[in-house]
Amino acid sequence: MSALRIDVLTIFPHVFPGPLGASIPGRALERGLASLTAHDLREWGLGRHRSVDDYPYGGGVGMIMRPEPIAAGLAALAGPRTTKILLDPGGVPFSQELARDLAGREHLLFVCPRYEGVDHRVRSMVDLEISIGDYVVSGGELPAMVVIDALLRLLPGAIDELSPLEESFSSGGLEYPQYTRPPEFDGMRVPDVLVSGHHAQIEQWKRDEARARTRARRPDLSSD
Repeated sequence: MSALRIDVLTIFPHVFPGPLGASIPGRALERGLASLTAHDLREWGLGRHRSVDDYPYGGGVGMIMRPEPIAAGLAALAGPRTTKILLDPGGVPFSQELARDLAGREHLLFVCPRYEGVDHRVRSMVDLEISIGDYVVSGGELPAMVVIDALLRLLPGAIDELSPLEESFSSGGLEYPQYTRPPEFDGMRVPDVLVSGHHAQIEQWKRDEARARTRARRPDLSSD
C-alpha cells in the first residue's frame, strides 16, 4: 500500500506541521506512512499583491476568500484520486468513522478558509465539507490538524494495531476508565478486578464500565 499523500491549501503554511510533527502523527510521517505538504494559497493570488480575498457582495462585516485562487490551487494539486476537503462549520460532523474512511484514501487535499469564509462557489469545487464542532475558530488550519491527526494514527504501523480498537468511539461509545500506579491515591483505589489477574472478569468489567460511562456522559451514543 502506497503512503497517504496529504496537501493543505492555506495562507499560513508556516504553521504546519505544528503539533503534527510530534508524537504519533510525527512518527507516522517520519516512517513514511504519509506525506504532509502545506502550500501557500497566495502562490495563486491575484495581482502584484497576491490577493486572495475581497469585500462581500451585498455588504457585511469582514472579507471573503475569492474563488479564483482556490480553484487554481486545487487544479494545480489535485489528481484523479484526490479527495478535496473544505473545513467549514456547515460541513458534516467529523467522527471516528469518517477518520477511518479518510485514512483509506490515496490523496487528501484540505482547503483552509480564513476571514468570513469562502465564496459559496468554492463548495462546488470540493468533494467533502467537514466541521469539527459547533463553534467558530479563526481559520481552517486547526480543524485540518485535528482531522489529519485523527487519521494519521489509524494508518497501519502508526501505533499498536490493537490500540485503536479499544479507544473511545471505535465501537460507537466511550472507552472504559483507565488506571495506573499507584494502586491507591488520595483515598481512591484501583478497582480490585483490574489487579486480580482474572482476564475474563477484567474484560467483562471493561465492557460494563464502557457502557455505563457512555450512558452517563454521552447518552446519544448509548445503544442500551
